[in-house]
Amino acid sequence: MAIANIVKTSLGPVGLDKMLVDQIGDVTITNDGATILRQLEVEHPAGKVLVELSNMQDQEVGDGTTSVVILAAELLKVGDEHSDTAQNASLILNFQSANELVKKHIHPTTIISGFLLAKKEACRFIKRNMSIRLSDLGEEAIINAAKTSMSSKIIGSEADFFSKMAVDAVKRVKTEDFKGRAKYPVGAITILKAHGKSARNSELVNGFSLNCVKVFPTILLSPADIHYPSFLSLSEIHVDM
Repeated sequence: MAIANIVKTSLGPVGLDKMLVDQIGDVTITNDGATILRQLEVEHPAGKVLVELSNMQDQEVGDGTTSVVILAAELLKVGDEHSDTAQNASLILNFQSANELVKKHIHPTTIISGFLLAKKEACRFIKRNMSIRLSDLGEEAIINAAKTSMSSKIIGSEADFFSKMAVDAVKRVKTEDFKGRAKYPVGAITILKAHGKSARNSELVNGFSLNCVKVFPTILLSPADIHYPSFLSLSEIHVDM
């Protein structure tokens, strides 16, 4: 719970920033859960699991790093059991900590099975009663969701500008499978970084972009000088040995 308490106050759009100072004096100011936990030296095995969980959430989703740590800590703290020991010993007692359940000689695998069953039912309830299809949402609601995700990031002050750009980028990579279901491969979106200008000079390129530099600084070249460039696919090269 100590790790969860560290990041708990940084949760949400109005979360507090943390100032972290490492051994050599470098200062990091952030309220991003994954960034905070990466700066900690955690020795406890359960604490290391929470840190890895936050990193995995950051890599897979890019948001919710603080929420997933707090939720996991609460699951370790509180377990909910529907006692039906005659048929299924995997169901746990009402509002008891997972640690207490282990002390009562309930095997951890049994506790995990109960959590997995609860997760399955929770996902089913959310999908049936709370979820809304993306096609039924207006663009304004999607942009607001993007703004909320950016509020804790370094570009939070420019959320109005980047949220619209992010939504447009995702819409441009939209595809449909043979059943007509929409897919949004976020991995098809590439972010190229360039130094020297403001963040508001960023733009969305509809196509393929290369982050290249001039071989010689004296070369004068403008985008208008490039017409119909040719590309070579390495997959088409065959070498006979």
